[in-house]
Amino acid sequence: MHTAYLGLGSNLGNRKRNMLEAVKLLNGQVGEVVATSSFYETAPWGFDSPNKFINICVRVSTPLTPRQLLEATQRIEHLMGRVEKSHNGIYHDRIIDIDILLFDDIHIDDSDLVIPHPFMKERDFVMTPLREIIEPSVLERL
Repeated sequence: MHTAYLGLGSNLGNRKRNMLEAVKLLNGQVGEVVATSSFYETAPWGFDSPNKFINICVRVSTPLTPRQLLEATQRIEHLMGRVEKSHNGIYHDRIIDIDILLFDDIHIDDSDLVIPHPFMKERDFVMTPLREIIEPSVLERL
């Protein structure tokens, strides 16, 4: 089994319900969600919108490879109504966003998958909930 840390965000619809639904789907399609952070309400990052986000982080125990995990999280986003990650590199409002932040000690730098997530340290809406659930030895290595 592998340990993955995921960041989740929603700024459309019932945001908290979206988070709970995504966690439920992760439990069913990815592996066991073993830790979930508190909910954080934050302003959009990288684009302007009147809709604030709810963000959480989760720690998942999964048998999936990083590529399989990416495919599973994208499937969940699609199931929940997400059409695209960005349009021409520009972020926009979304019902759900699931980002792979960390996966074991693996480093990947592919065009469509970068682990550790390249912007996570710049985003308080990721690092604050992540600090709640991350194992101290993993946090020391960041």
